[in-house]
Amino acid sequence: MELKIIAVGNSAGVLLPKELLARLRVEKGDSLYVAETPDGIKLMPHDPELAAQMQVAEGVMRKRRNLLRKLADN
Repeated sequence: MELKIIAVGNSAGVLLPKELLARLRVEKGDSLYVAETPDGIKLMPHDPELAAQMQVAEGVMRKRRNLLRKLADN
């Protein structure tokens, strides 16, 4: 998919087609997160609240790994 860079006032912008917005599960007014990877630039939706919750969950999973394994076996 080719995207064009356009002038937006004194800045530049990119228009995202509806199909791409649907694939990213975002809409007008939402924020996107850009990350540079070894393969190039990655554009993704970013939810800081969810990221914080996932950090807490990962800490609990590491700390309570044995308990979670026992619960999974039942």
